[in-house]
Amino acid sequence: MIEKLIQKIEETKAPIVAGLDPMLKFIPKAILQKAFAEQGETLEGAAQAVWEFNKGIIDAIYDLIPAVKPQIAMYEQFGIPGLMAYKKTVDYCKEKDLVVIGDVKRGDIGSTSAAYAAGHLGRVQVGSQSYAPFDEDFVTVNPYLGTDGVKPFVDVCKEHNKGLFVLVKTSNPSSGEFQDRLVDGRPLYEWVGEKVDEWGRDHMGKKYSYIGAVIGATYPEMGKTLRKLMPQTFFLVPGYGAQGAKGADLVNFFNEDGLGAIVNSSRGIIAAYQQEAYAAYGEDGYSQASRKAVEDMTADIRQALESV
Repeated sequence: MIEKLIQKIEETKAPIVAGLDPMLKFIPKAILQKAFAEQGETLEGAAQAVWEFNKGIIDAIYDLIPAVKPQIAMYEQFGIPGLMAYKKTVDYCKEKDLVVIGDVKRGDIGSTSAAYAAGHLGRVQVGSQSYAPFDEDFVTVNPYLGTDGVKPFVDVCKEHNKGLFVLVKTSNPSSGEFQDRLVDGRPLYEWVGEKVDEWGRDHMGKKYSYIGAVIGATYPEMGKTLRKLMPQTFFLVPGYGAQGAKGADLVNFFNEDGLGAIVNSSRGIIAAYQQEAYAAYGEDGYSQASRKAVEDMTADIRQALESV
């Protein structure tokens, strides 16, 4: 799957992943009113609104980007109907030939990790039948439990040609409370990065591993260090736009071949119409505002990489 991701990045010339993290406050009133008229102000109504909102954005941007990243918590908050909207979104994105990164941040040990991995990346056996329940292409994984927590995911990835992005240095302000702590004179995130590189060598593509890393765009100098430590690791880079990072901050996350990283923007794309720069599109033009935000983000990143 890493080869497909790279191919799609090269085709679109946009190392961008759109974070499909819907919240009701992002959804235009007309979509909400229609869903509530049909389903009531219920979990089912909220889930229907989320799905219709997502579909509009996907239809507007799928030809511009290689991948999407739905954050499962934004769907789980609406219970089973929300998870059904999540699955519907995953399936629709795959119909559009987008790479799907399930932002699920799972992490446990033994049979629990194996069950998470089977549910999201592999298959489960039910009597004589086999099913791929969520069937994302990649998922995010929390490495806090060490190899015991990650290896079951790697095993399923190898069996089904899927991939991971393991949390290494996250973009949130308090990430340093643990991740920057010195261990034998070096910050913990470096030790985690080296371990991810080790896990990745067990599941390599042609040039890059199927086992990637999440590295926050808000810490470009740390990204530079990790890029040197992990030359064959693909980086998923959150923090662009709403969290403050711009194209110029991203150069260190890429390799000299212009590959090695894919940059996430969530609110900056899906709620673009609520930003001053795209307000002229209005609520009815929310999806076209998202398209313009993707085009602007692509140009910003491309200009930054070409200036190096």
